[in-house]
Amino acid sequence: MDVCYLSKVLQQSFESFDVWSEEAMAVWVPTAVYWVQCSLFEVIMMLEIPFIEKYRIYTEEERGRNKVSFGKVIVMVTLQHIIQIILGILLMKNMDIDAHQQHQKKIGQYTAIISNYLCPYSHKDNCVYISNTIAICIQSYIIPVIQFVVAMLFVDTYQYVLHRMAHTYTFVYKYMHSHHHRLYAPYAFGALYNHPLEALLLDTLGAAIAFELTGMSPRLGMCFFVFSTVKTVNDHCGYAFPWDPLSILFKNNVKYHSLHHQPHGIKTNYSQPFFTFWDTLLNTEYSQVMKAKAEEKARKHS
Repeated sequence: MDVCYLSKVLQQSFESFDVWSEEAMAVWVPTAVYWVQCSLFEVIMMLEIPFIEKYRIYTEEERGRNKVSFGKVIVMVTLQHIIQIILGILLMKNMDIDAHQQHQKKIGQYTAIISNYLCPYSHKDNCVYISNTIAICIQSYIIPVIQFVVAMLFVDTYQYVLHRMAHTYTFVYKYMHSHHHRLYAPYAFGALYNHPLEALLLDTLGAAIAFELTGMSPRLGMCFFVFSTVKTVNDHCGYAFPWDPLSILFKNNVKYHSLHHQPHGIKTNYSQPFFTFWDTLLNTEYSQVMKAKAEEKARKHS
């Protein structure tokens, strides 16, 4: 793409950028949530409150083994967010149809379809009311839930494949993914510390493709991006709180992912950021790998 053309498109996009529109909020709100959430964890870590410290996973000595400075982490995360915002603006700019109008149009279509089945069996006025109520329920609740879950499954599949490839091919690991593993003891701000190319391919494009494939509205997209951000930060925060709802609801949590950052677990627990089913199905879950190694060792000594 011509650089001058891209620059012109970006300039026009920023000029017409209403920060409080649903499209704009889907771009900047997840980034804002990331910085607020990470800052809170950083403050908690600095305060060293005894009640909270007992839930910290890593000691200061272990965190000292990290091979990248906090300053560089901040710089690289900032770079990734700049790239995400630029691509997000370009993505949302292509959404020409007003989300509210599209929503109402879909409700009308579902109402017409449902009416065709209900009207022969009920009074016309009741038929229209019931059909419209069902249509609103479908378009406002059922479809968004399906879109959200499908997007989660897609992102998990997409990231599992790329993540496992990053650990399979030496070149990819050495020059890209090893950047993230410079964090032996991850912390919140390090959740998105990656090589810029990996950040683009793994995080930014994965979420963007999920958004496009599922046909999410900008509002639902914002919710999905925020949830993904909160979950990713939570998985790297370094604290395993027993009351944390994300750790309770998802097996793929801070303890699960922390094993992947250790030398003995680096070839396991590739699944991220939501579920663990790919690890389980493909025998890369930590306990499965350790059990297989123990059985292999036992066979050799028998």
